[in-house]
Amino acid sequence: MQLRTLGRTGLSIAPVVFGGNVFGWTADARTSFELLDGFFDAGFNTIDTADVYSRWVPGHTGGESETLIGQWMKNSGTARDKAIIVTKVGSDLGDGKKGLGEAWIVKAVEDSLKRLQTDYIDLYLSHWPDPETPYEETLSAYDKLKSQGKIRAIGCSNLDADQLKASLDAAKKAGLPRYDAIQPEYNLYTREKFEGPLADLCVAEDIGVINYYGLAAGFLTGKYRSEADTKDKARGGGMARYLNDKGTRVLAALDTVAKDTGSKPAEVAIAWLLAKKAVTAPIVSATSLGQLQSLTKSASLTLSDEAMALLDAAGA
Repeated sequence: MQLRTLGRTGLSIAPVVFGGNVFGWTADARTSFELLDGFFDAGFNTIDTADVYSRWVPGHTGGESETLIGQWMKNSGTARDKAIIVTKVGSDLGDGKKGLGEAWIVKAVEDSLKRLQTDYIDLYLSHWPDPETPYEETLSAYDKLKSQGKIRAIGCSNLDADQLKASLDAAKKAGLPRYDAIQPEYNLYTREKFEGPLADLCVAEDIGVINYYGLAAGFLTGKYRSEADTKDKARGGGMARYLNDKGTRVLAALDTVAKDTGSKPAEVAIAWLLAKKAVTAPIVSATSLGQLQSLTKSASLTLSDEAMALLDAAGA
């Protein structure tokens, strides 16, 4: 498997990143460990998580995903330098634990390192914009953590083009490290948040892109085609926004290309992302080995120009 260079981070990652939000939520500890074993056995090397995963689950406080990843790394015997760990800071953990101020970042990174049972984080991301904290303060905190060897590279998530440009300008002016990677929401259905100015800026500035919701929270797997399909499913409640004429067109195009290529809609949706110039590696999640095997196939699926044109038009 050919690795991809993530912008200027110096990190070489496989073309698909495992989304760790499911760990401790829709995947229990045993299943999480099996999925991680299968993912790395297939030649992939990058796990994405965040300190807030999975605070939304009743009884959880955040950090559950990082804890399971740390336990897996310790128990599996996987060499630390074989795994690339991406985690994030800034989401609201309650009791004032949120944002991108230096004091909280310094505390939060120690908490993440402890849960992950590691000495360093490969890629540390600002999870959300923080209008109350200047970019210079946040980047200065990251600069210190880099010099201490606690993080290797930095990035951001959910910034628009103007915000990312402002952060780059602030870094240059202050002589601080810049964001070299970004996590935007981007998939065959939701394109307006990334395509255009933000994608153009990432290409121009050589910023690595690890997009989330690559399967639109599961919609692009094709298993949600009507309101009836959303009943009694963990993620079913978020499908209403996709169940419309555009969603129907996108699924129809995916079905056509999947049939022509002998693959599944989810594999086609990820392959479409991998064909996009600005994308380094999409984040995908799985809660079973069957789903994992299907998603990893997408890394070797090449779509024809005709297939790309059909998909582009459906999701425009």
